[in-house]
Amino acid sequence: MAYIDYYKTLGVSKNATPDEIKKAYRKLARKYHPDVNPNDKEAEKKFKEINEANEVLSNPENREKYDKYGENWKHADEFEKAGRSSGGQQQAGYEQYSGEDFSDFFSSMFGGGFGGGKSRSSVKFKGQDYHAELQLNLTDVFESHKRTLTVNNKNIRLTIPAGVTNGQVIKIKGKGGAGMNNGPSGDLYIKFNIVNNTSFKRDKSNLYSQVNLDLYTALLGGEITVSTFNGKVKLKIKPETTNGTKVKLAGKGFPVYKKEGKFGDLFITYNIELPTKLSDKEKELFEQLKALRK
Repeated sequence: MAYIDYYKTLGVSKNATPDEIKKAYRKLARKYHPDVNPNDKEAEKKFKEINEANEVLSNPENREKYDKYGENWKHADEFEKAGRSSGGQQQAGYEQYSGEDFSDFFSSMFGGGFGGGKSRSSVKFKGQDYHAELQLNLTDVFESHKRTLTVNNKNIRLTIPAGVTNGQVIKIKGKGGAGMNNGPSGDLYIKFNIVNNTSFKRDKSNLYSQVNLDLYTALLGGEITVSTFNGKVKLKIKPETTNGTKVKLAGKGFPVYKKEGKFGDLFITYNIELPTKLSDKEKELFEQLKALRK
């Protein structure tokens, strides 16, 4: 277990304030983001290291544990519980341990064993949880699909369900770090960053769009073709449709997460376009219409 200096990863001191940590993370994340460095494995690795460091240092509780236990901060509660059960021996001021020193750490704390004669080798610890971010376009999550992610140099094949939302986090059990002393593996948490690359506005499973309507069709009625997320449909326009009129296309919205075959609705707002650059004849006709309305 090689010790990772998260402060060094973010380029800040151990006394850095939360704002300094946030500022350093944002600067490095922009620099090494996969979109800025396509097909750059080193940048991708650096980006993951930066995210891992930020996950720990931006959380006050996790940062305190990390400062006390180093890479093994995830097991802080177990360490302290074991310390209490050994008769209240050394409880504070632990240094950071790694590699071969890890077994010495237990020996120095508990005299070669845990309270009640329990061997340290019999205590199982869950592996570290991994956190990753995956950026996708909105069009990518309209249908479920499989994708391979590389996390800590391991390829993980997963199915991305249709309808995931921006900021949503899903857990993949057992795909984190290996456990200690045959303990269970940690879990992998993936946060989705969904970029809307369409003209539609999304609100959960509902979609919203605006459609321009010429004055004559709005006044007299007719038929138009509009775009939905995955195709086109024809709509009938009622005579004397006013500006801002909304219509609902049931079932033409976005897939509902984890509900196969169920979709939200598409809401369309009509924007009436007034004609411009009128000819003399058109102006004359509009004057006649104006006179009729008096």
